[in-house]
Amino acid sequence: MFADADPALMEPRDFARLVTATPVDELRRVMGGPHRRTILDGIFVRMPTLFRADRAGDTEAVLHWSVGDRREGTVDTYEMVIAGGECVLSERPDRSPRLTLTLSDIDFLKLVSSNANPVTMFVLGRMKAKGDRGLAMRIPTLFDIPKP
Repeated sequence: MFADADPALMEPRDFARLVTATPVDELRRVMGGPHRRTILDGIFVRMPTLFRADRAGDTEAVLHWSVGDRREGTVDTYEMVIAGGECVLSERPDRSPRLTLTLSDIDFLKLVSSNANPVTMFVLGRMKAKGDRGLAMRIPTLFDIPKP
């Protein structure tokens, strides 16, 4: 059951399969409830382990991920810093971003589980990029995104 999932404790591929198998209505229900923070935190905690320093080269950037659709109408914003061949994340965005990616919580789940194509999401307006769009197009290549 998706509500019981903690992505920090699951293999990324298992989480991707769970997202694939869970109906969108269930994803919405869970992401609108008390498990939202656990799920988002778990995903972001895992991101540095999926980072491909060999593909990043000398990339240095601060990115903000704004994940929407909270009940209050606000977003959860996480900060990702790529520098020196490392990826570090914080849920406290306190630096000026080179890029801000904004998308709904369901689209975010689909993106990080390979259930959505990032280019298609941009074209359809389901993911918005403010700032360095070239960097936005490189982000998927900097991570080993698990396939379901």
